[in-house]
Amino acid sequence: MASPGCGRVLDVRRPGFYEWLAAAPAREQRAREEERLAGEIAGIHAAHQGAYGSPRVTAELRRRGEPVNHKRVERVMRERGIAGTTRRRPRSLTRPDKATAPAPAPDLICRDFTADAPGRRLVGDITYLPTEEGWLNLTTVLDLHTREIVGHAMAPHMRGDLVCDAIALAADRGLTGPGAVFHSDSGTQLEINRSSQHRLAGATAADR
Repeated sequence: MASPGCGRVLDVRRPGFYEWLAAAPAREQRAREEERLAGEIAGIHAAHQGAYGSPRVTAELRRRGEPVNHKRVERVMRERGIAGTTRRRPRSLTRPDKATAPAPAPDLICRDFTADAPGRRLVGDITYLPTEEGWLNLTTVLDLHTREIVGHAMAPHMRGDLVCDAIALAADRGLTGPGAVFHSDSGTQLEINRSSQHRLAGATAADR
């Protein structure tokens, strides 16, 4: 521990020096808390393949019950060199292929993105992520009632069976019901209009 003589050497007021000494345990506690938070942030960042920036990391921390300020998360990430990956979008994922696309399925959602019970109305989309294996396409299925992801699949291609795999996972988990409607946008993967009806075991695919 520093001695009172240090205050004279440093040319500071004696009361201020003692206040600094008294605050040492609090400073150490804040430093430990900062390191703990940095570990949480690094874990979230790694779990999402480095794609999460400070806004998403903050949201995930709050979801875990961590009452943290987004500016603090941004500062901790900046000081430790943790940054989210910026995804480039060289092409549209939802541009219709008029030459090969089948006729659109009827719009059974009618722009009403709500559901009165789980497993009745599902929506999905495809995005792509940078990984150590290169760019991979990720498709997800979201339940409009619970707002939870109930199915997902990842592959290096964008064929319709990628979407079907995600729907099949939701069905295998018992998270789809009879007569469920699956809604997606009008992309080059429009073959899902046919195959998803089989995957959902009685459900119907809708396309906007």
